[in-house]
Amino acid sequence: MITLALVSQSVRSTGLTARRPEVAPERLVAELVPPPRFDAERFSTYRPDPAQPSQAAAVEHLEGFAEAMDRGSAGSRWSLRRRSTPTARGVYLDGGFGVGKTHLLAALWHATEGPKAFGTFVGFTNLVGALGFAQTVAAFQGHRLVCIDEFELDDPGDTVLMSTLLTRLADAGVSLAATSNTLPGALGEGRFAADDFLREIQALSARFEVVTIDGEDYRHRGLAPSPEPLEDEEVAARTHRPGGALDRFDDLLAHLATVHPSRYGALLDGVGAVGWQGVHPISDQNVALRLVVLADRLYDRDVPVFASGTPLGDLFTPELMRGGYRKKYFRAVSRLTALAREAGERVARGQG
Repeated sequence: MITLALVSQSVRSTGLTARRPEVAPERLVAELVPPPRFDAERFSTYRPDPAQPSQAAAVEHLEGFAEAMDRGSAGSRWSLRRRSTPTARGVYLDGGFGVGKTHLLAALWHATEGPKAFGTFVGFTNLVGALGFAQTVAAFQGHRLVCIDEFELDDPGDTVLMSTLLTRLADAGVSLAATSNTLPGALGEGRFAADDFLREIQALSARFEVVTIDGEDYRHRGLAPSPEPLEDEEVAARTHRPGGALDRFDDLLAHLATVHPSRYGALLDGVGAVGWQGVHPISDQNVALRLVVLADRLYDRDVPVFASGTPLGDLFTPELMRGGYRKKYFRAVSRLTALAREAGERVARGQG
Protein backbone atom coordinates (compact mmCIF):
# COMPACT_ATOMS: atom_id res chain seq x y z
CA MET A 1 0.00 0.00 0.00
CA ILE A 2 1.37 3.44 -0.92
CA THR A 3 1.86 5.69 2.09
CA LEU A 4 0.35 9.17 2.08
CA ALA A 5 3.83 10.68 2.39
CA LEU A 6 4.96 8.94 -0.78
CA VAL A 7 1.78 9.95 -2.55
CA SER A 8 2.33 13.61 -1.70
CA GLN A 9 6.00 13.53 -2.70
CA SER A 10 5.53 11.72 -6.00
CA VAL A 11 2.54 13.76 -7.14
CA ARG A 12 3.80 17.16 -6.06
CA SER A 13 6.80 16.75 -8.35
CA THR A 14 4.36 16.73 -11.28
CA GLY A 15 2.23 19.60 -10.00
CA LEU A 16 1.40 22.67 -12.05
CA THR A 17 4.19 24.56 -10.29
CA ALA A 18 6.71 22.29 -12.06
CA ARG A 19 5.48 23.39 -15.48
CA ARG A 20 6.72 26.37 -17.52
CA PRO A 21 5.10 26.01 -20.94
CA GLU A 22 6.21 27.87 -24.04
CA VAL A 23 3.51 28.54 -26.62
CA ALA A 24 4.21 29.41 -30.26
CA PRO A 25 1.97 32.07 -31.86
CA GLU A 26 0.84 29.46 -34.40
CA ARG A 27 -0.66 27.42 -31.58
CA LEU A 28 -2.59 30.42 -30.30
CA VAL A 29 -4.21 30.77 -33.74
CA ALA A 30 -4.84 27.04 -34.19
CA GLU A 31 -6.56 26.80 -30.79
CA LEU A 32 -9.20 29.41 -31.66
CA VAL A 33 -11.98 26.81 -31.69
CA PRO A 34 -14.60 25.94 -29.05
CA PRO A 35 -12.97 24.26 -26.02
CA PRO A 36 -13.44 20.52 -25.42
CA ARG A 37 -16.34 21.01 -23.00
CA PHE A 38 -18.34 22.76 -25.72
CA ASP A 39 -17.09 20.90 -28.79
CA ALA A 40 -20.25 18.82 -29.13
CA GLU A 41 -22.74 21.54 -28.23
CA ARG A 42 -25.33 22.61 -30.77
CA PHE A 43 -28.55 24.59 -30.68
CA SER A 44 -30.39 21.28 -30.35
CA THR A 45 -28.49 20.36 -27.16
CA TYR A 46 -29.36 23.61 -25.38
CA ARG A 47 -32.19 23.11 -22.88
CA PRO A 48 -34.04 26.40 -22.34
CA ASP A 49 -35.61 26.92 -18.94
CA PRO A 50 -39.40 27.08 -19.54
CA ALA A 51 -39.58 29.73 -16.80
CA GLN A 52 -37.22 31.98 -18.76
CA PRO A 53 -38.67 32.78 -22.22
CA SER A 54 -35.57 34.79 -23.17
CA GLN A 55 -33.56 31.57 -23.38
CA ALA A 56 -35.70 30.01 -26.12
CA ALA A 57 -35.86 33.40 -27.83
CA ALA A 58 -32.06 33.59 -27.84
CA VAL A 59 -31.81 30.22 -29.57
CA GLU A 60 -34.27 31.34 -32.24
CA HIS A 61 -32.41 34.61 -32.66
CA LEU A 62 -29.03 32.95 -33.13
CA GLU A 63 -30.43 30.38 -35.54
CA GLY A 64 -31.72 33.29 -37.60
CA PHE A 65 -28.32 34.98 -37.43
CA ALA A 66 -26.61 31.81 -38.68
CA GLU A 67 -29.13 31.43 -41.52
CA ALA A 68 -28.64 35.08 -42.50
CA MET A 69 -24.88 34.53 -42.61
CA ASP A 70 -25.40 31.65 -44.99
CA ARG A 71 -27.35 34.05 -47.21
CA GLY A 72 -24.59 36.63 -46.85
CA SER A 73 -26.83 39.15 -45.11
CA ALA A 74 -25.77 39.11 -41.45
CA GLY A 75 -25.03 42.81 -41.58
CA SER A 76 -28.50 43.78 -42.79
CA ARG A 77 -31.82 43.98 -40.98
CA TRP A 78 -32.06 40.23 -40.62
CA SER A 79 -33.93 40.15 -37.31
CA LEU A 80 -37.70 40.06 -37.59
CA ARG A 81 -38.47 40.22 -33.88
CA ARG A 82 -35.76 42.42 -32.39
CA ARG A 83 -34.47 45.87 -33.18
CA SER A 84 -31.47 45.79 -35.49
CA THR A 85 -29.29 48.66 -36.63
CA PRO A 86 -27.95 48.92 -40.19
CA THR A 87 -24.39 49.23 -38.87
CA ALA A 88 -24.55 46.13 -36.69
CA ARG A 89 -22.63 43.13 -37.98
CA GLY A 90 -22.75 41.17 -34.77
CA VAL A 91 -24.75 39.71 -31.93
CA TYR A 92 -23.95 40.21 -28.26
CA LEU A 93 -25.24 37.72 -25.68
CA ASP A 94 -25.72 39.41 -22.32
CA GLY A 95 -26.70 37.57 -19.16
CA GLY A 96 -25.58 36.28 -15.79
CA PHE A 97 -23.09 33.47 -15.36
CA GLY A 98 -24.37 29.95 -15.95
CA VAL A 99 -27.24 30.74 -18.34
CA GLY A 100 -25.59 28.98 -21.28
CA LYS A 101 -24.05 31.89 -23.20
CA THR A 102 -20.85 30.00 -24.07
CA HIS A 103 -22.93 26.97 -25.11
CA LEU A 104 -24.94 29.13 -27.52
CA LEU A 105 -21.86 30.90 -28.84
CA ALA A 106 -20.25 27.53 -29.58
CA ALA A 107 -23.48 26.35 -31.22
CA LEU A 108 -23.44 29.42 -33.48
CA TRP A 109 -19.83 28.68 -34.41
CA HIS A 110 -20.71 25.06 -35.28
CA ALA A 111 -23.72 26.18 -37.34
CA THR A 112 -21.62 28.50 -39.49
CA GLU A 113 -19.38 27.67 -42.42
CA GLY A 114 -15.74 28.74 -42.14
CA PRO A 115 -13.31 30.26 -42.10
CA LYS A 116 -14.17 31.18 -38.52
CA ALA A 117 -12.57 31.63 -35.10
CA PHE A 118 -13.71 31.11 -31.50
CA GLY A 119 -11.75 32.40 -28.52
CA THR A 120 -11.94 34.25 -25.24
CA PHE A 121 -11.45 37.98 -25.00
CA VAL A 122 -8.16 37.36 -23.18
CA GLY A 123 -7.13 34.94 -25.91
CA PHE A 124 -7.57 37.55 -28.62
CA THR A 125 -5.70 40.25 -26.72
CA ASN A 126 -2.89 37.77 -26.05
CA LEU A 127 -2.81 36.92 -29.76
CA VAL A 128 -2.36 40.59 -30.66
CA GLY A 129 0.55 40.68 -28.23
CA ALA A 130 2.12 37.62 -29.87
CA LEU A 131 1.50 38.44 -33.55
CA GLY A 132 1.22 42.19 -33.57
CA PHE A 133 -1.90 44.14 -34.51
CA ALA A 134 -1.43 44.16 -38.29
CA GLN A 135 -0.83 40.42 -38.47
CA THR A 136 -3.83 39.72 -36.28
CA VAL A 137 -6.09 41.75 -38.54
CA ALA A 138 -4.65 39.95 -41.55
CA ALA A 139 -5.25 36.56 -39.89
CA PHE A 140 -8.99 37.18 -39.47
CA GLN A 141 -10.12 39.70 -42.06
CA GLY A 142 -10.99 36.87 -44.46
CA HIS A 143 -13.12 35.07 -41.87
CA ARG A 144 -16.88 34.86 -42.04
CA LEU A 145 -17.33 34.79 -38.26
CA VAL A 146 -15.30 35.66 -35.17
CA CYS A 147 -16.72 34.61 -31.78
CA ILE A 148 -15.43 36.28 -28.61
CA ASP A 149 -16.32 34.66 -25.29
CA GLU A 150 -16.16 36.39 -21.89
CA PHE A 151 -15.92 39.88 -23.35
CA GLU A 152 -14.50 42.26 -20.73
CA LEU A 153 -12.60 45.53 -20.84
CA ASP A 154 -10.23 45.55 -17.88
CA ASP A 155 -8.08 48.55 -18.79
CA PRO A 156 -8.01 51.47 -21.24
CA GLY A 157 -5.43 49.77 -23.44
CA ASP A 158 -7.72 46.80 -24.03
CA THR A 159 -10.59 49.18 -24.79
CA VAL A 160 -8.75 50.93 -27.60
CA LEU A 161 -7.18 47.68 -28.86
CA MET A 162 -10.42 45.70 -29.17
CA SER A 163 -12.41 48.65 -30.48
CA THR A 164 -9.89 49.12 -33.28
CA LEU A 165 -9.58 45.40 -34.02
CA LEU A 166 -13.32 44.79 -34.22
CA THR A 167 -13.82 47.92 -36.31
CA ARG A 168 -11.24 46.67 -38.81
CA LEU A 169 -12.81 43.21 -38.95
CA ALA A 170 -16.37 44.49 -39.27
CA ASP A 171 -15.34 46.90 -42.02
CA ALA A 172 -13.78 43.91 -43.80
CA GLY A 173 -17.14 42.12 -43.72
CA VAL A 174 -16.49 39.80 -40.77
CA SER A 175 -19.55 38.97 -38.66
CA LEU A 176 -19.01 39.15 -34.91
CA ALA A 177 -20.54 37.35 -31.94
CA ALA A 178 -19.70 37.86 -28.28
CA THR A 179 -20.77 36.91 -24.77
CA SER A 180 -20.44 38.89 -21.56
CA ASN A 181 -22.00 39.53 -18.17
CA THR A 182 -21.99 43.27 -18.94
CA LEU A 183 -23.91 45.26 -21.52
CA PRO A 184 -21.64 46.80 -24.18
CA GLY A 185 -22.30 50.34 -23.01
CA ALA A 186 -21.28 49.45 -19.45
CA LEU A 187 -18.00 47.69 -20.27
CA GLY A 188 -15.20 48.95 -18.06
CA GLU A 189 -17.46 50.34 -15.32
CA GLY A 190 -15.91 50.08 -11.89
CA ARG A 191 -12.51 49.07 -13.28
CA PHE A 192 -11.14 52.20 -14.91
CA ALA A 193 -12.29 55.69 -15.87
CA ALA A 194 -14.71 54.48 -18.52
CA ASP A 195 -15.94 58.03 -19.20
CA ASP A 196 -12.52 58.89 -20.60
CA PHE A 197 -12.93 56.19 -23.22
CA LEU A 198 -16.65 56.62 -23.90
CA ARG A 199 -16.14 57.08 -27.65
CA GLU A 200 -14.33 53.73 -27.96
CA ILE A 201 -16.93 51.96 -25.81
CA GLN A 202 -19.78 53.44 -27.85
CA ALA A 203 -18.02 52.34 -31.05
CA LEU A 204 -17.96 48.79 -29.71
CA SER A 205 -21.65 48.96 -28.78
CA ALA A 206 -22.59 50.01 -32.31
CA ARG A 207 -21.10 46.78 -33.69
CA PHE A 208 -23.51 44.52 -31.82
CA GLU A 209 -27.19 43.81 -31.43
CA VAL A 210 -27.82 42.84 -27.81
CA VAL A 211 -29.68 39.63 -26.96
CA THR A 212 -30.39 39.31 -23.23
CA ILE A 213 -30.56 35.84 -21.67
CA ASP A 214 -32.19 35.64 -18.24
CA GLY A 215 -32.08 32.76 -15.78
CA GLU A 216 -30.37 31.03 -12.91
CA ASP A 217 -26.94 29.42 -12.99
CA TYR A 218 -27.65 25.98 -14.47
CA ARG A 219 -24.48 24.56 -12.91
CA HIS A 220 -25.94 24.91 -9.43
CA ARG A 221 -29.69 25.08 -9.93
CA GLY A 222 -31.26 23.19 -7.02
CA LEU A 223 -27.88 21.98 -5.71
CA ALA A 224 -25.84 22.72 -2.60
CA PRO A 225 -23.76 25.90 -3.01
CA SER A 226 -20.33 24.28 -2.62
CA PRO A 227 -18.89 20.81 -1.91
CA GLU A 228 -17.28 20.26 1.47
CA PRO A 229 -13.47 20.61 1.43
CA LEU A 230 -11.41 17.43 1.60
CA GLU A 231 -8.50 16.68 3.91
CA ASP A 232 -4.96 17.23 2.57
CA GLU A 233 -4.30 13.50 2.53
CA GLU A 234 -7.45 12.80 0.52
CA VAL A 235 -6.57 15.47 -2.04
CA ALA A 236 -3.16 13.83 -2.46
CA ALA A 237 -4.70 10.38 -2.86
CA ARG A 238 -7.29 11.56 -5.42
CA THR A 239 -4.62 13.14 -7.62
CA HIS A 240 -2.21 10.22 -7.41
CA ARG A 241 -2.94 9.09 -10.95
CA PRO A 242 -1.53 9.55 -14.44
CA GLY A 243 -2.10 13.18 -15.30
CA GLY A 244 -2.75 14.19 -11.69
CA ALA A 245 -1.26 17.50 -10.51
CA LEU A 246 -1.00 18.30 -6.80
CA ASP A 247 0.06 21.71 -5.46
CA ARG A 248 -0.03 23.73 -2.29
CA PHE A 249 -2.43 26.57 -3.01
CA ASP A 250 0.02 29.33 -2.13
CA ASP A 251 2.70 27.72 -4.31
CA LEU A 252 0.27 27.60 -7.22
CA LEU A 253 -0.74 31.25 -6.83
CA ALA A 254 2.92 32.30 -6.76
CA HIS A 255 3.67 30.20 -9.84
CA LEU A 256 0.80 31.70 -11.83
CA ALA A 257 2.47 35.09 -11.46
CA THR A 258 5.47 33.74 -13.41
CA VAL A 259 3.44 32.32 -16.33
CA HIS A 260 1.67 34.54 -18.87
CA PRO A 261 -2.11 33.93 -18.80
CA SER A 262 -2.00 33.08 -22.52
CA ARG A 263 -0.09 29.94 -21.48
CA TYR A 264 -2.49 28.71 -18.81
CA GLY A 265 -4.12 26.39 -21.34
CA ALA A 266 -0.74 24.86 -22.17
CA LEU A 267 -0.08 24.62 -18.43
CA LEU A 268 -2.87 22.03 -18.34
CA ASP A 269 -1.65 19.90 -21.26
CA GLY A 270 -2.05 16.25 -20.27
CA VAL A 271 -3.54 17.12 -16.87
CA GLY A 272 -6.46 14.88 -15.91
CA ALA A 273 -7.11 16.20 -12.37
CA VAL A 274 -5.79 18.95 -10.11
CA GLY A 275 -5.46 18.98 -6.34
CA TRP A 276 -5.09 22.13 -4.23
CA GLN A 277 -4.04 21.80 -0.60
CA GLY A 278 -4.59 24.66 1.82
CA VAL A 279 -7.07 26.75 -0.16
CA HIS A 280 -7.77 30.09 1.51
CA PRO A 281 -9.63 33.30 0.61
CA ILE A 282 -7.81 35.60 -1.82
CA SER A 283 -7.78 39.34 -1.15
CA ASP A 284 -5.24 40.54 -3.72
CA GLN A 285 -6.93 41.56 -6.98
CA ASN A 286 -4.03 40.64 -9.28
CA VAL A 287 -3.74 37.19 -7.73
CA ALA A 288 -7.50 36.71 -7.96
CA LEU A 289 -7.68 37.67 -11.63
CA ARG A 290 -4.94 35.20 -12.53
CA LEU A 291 -6.87 32.44 -10.78
CA VAL A 292 -9.99 33.43 -12.72
CA VAL A 293 -8.17 32.74 -15.98
CA LEU A 294 -6.94 29.37 -14.70
CA ALA A 295 -10.47 28.49 -13.57
CA ASP A 296 -11.77 29.21 -17.08
CA ARG A 297 -9.12 26.99 -18.67
CA LEU A 298 -9.87 24.17 -16.18
CA TYR A 299 -13.56 24.44 -16.98
CA ASP A 300 -12.93 24.50 -20.74
CA ARG A 301 -11.06 21.20 -20.39
CA ASP A 302 -13.44 19.64 -17.85
CA VAL A 303 -10.57 18.98 -15.38
CA PRO A 304 -11.73 17.64 -11.97
CA VAL A 305 -10.75 19.78 -8.98
CA PHE A 306 -10.01 18.35 -5.52
CA ALA A 307 -9.34 20.87 -2.76
CA SER A 308 -8.75 21.18 0.97
CA GLY A 309 -8.99 24.21 3.24
CA THR A 310 -11.56 26.94 2.60
CA PRO A 311 -14.66 25.95 0.59
CA LEU A 312 -14.35 27.02 -3.04
CA GLY A 313 -17.51 29.06 -2.66
CA ASP A 314 -15.56 31.36 -0.31
CA LEU A 315 -12.48 31.61 -2.53
CA PHE A 316 -12.56 35.41 -2.87
CA THR A 317 -12.96 37.90 -0.05
CA PRO A 318 -16.26 39.82 0.33
CA GLU A 319 -14.45 43.01 -0.70
CA LEU A 320 -13.45 41.49 -4.06
CA MET A 321 -16.92 40.04 -4.56
CA ARG A 322 -18.35 43.55 -4.24
CA GLY A 323 -15.77 45.19 -6.51
CA GLY A 324 -15.59 46.00 -10.20
CA TYR A 325 -14.50 42.48 -11.16
CA ARG A 326 -17.20 40.72 -9.13
CA LYS A 327 -18.78 39.11 -12.18
CA LYS A 328 -15.49 37.46 -13.07
CA TYR A 329 -15.17 36.13 -9.52
CA PHE A 330 -18.73 34.83 -9.46
CA ARG A 331 -18.08 33.02 -12.74
CA ALA A 332 -14.87 31.48 -11.39
CA VAL A 333 -16.58 30.30 -8.19
CA SER A 334 -19.45 28.88 -10.22
CA ARG A 335 -17.13 26.96 -12.52
CA LEU A 336 -14.72 25.70 -9.86
CA THR A 337 -17.48 24.47 -7.55
CA ALA A 338 -19.07 22.69 -10.51
CA LEU A 339 -15.76 20.97 -11.29
CA ALA A 340 -15.33 20.00 -7.62
CA ARG A 341 -18.87 18.63 -7.45
CA GLU A 342 -18.37 16.65 -10.69
CA ALA A 343 -15.09 15.32 -9.29
CA GLY A 344 -16.88 14.05 -6.19
CA GLU A 345 -19.58 12.43 -8.29
CA ARG A 346 -16.97 10.61 -10.35
CA VAL A 347 -15.33 9.30 -7.19
CA ALA A 348 -18.71 8.12 -5.93
CA ARG A 349 -19.22 6.22 -9.18
CA GLY A 350 -15.78 4.68 -8.88
CA GLN A 351 -14.43 6.68 -11.83
CA GLY A 352 -12.07 8.99 -9.95
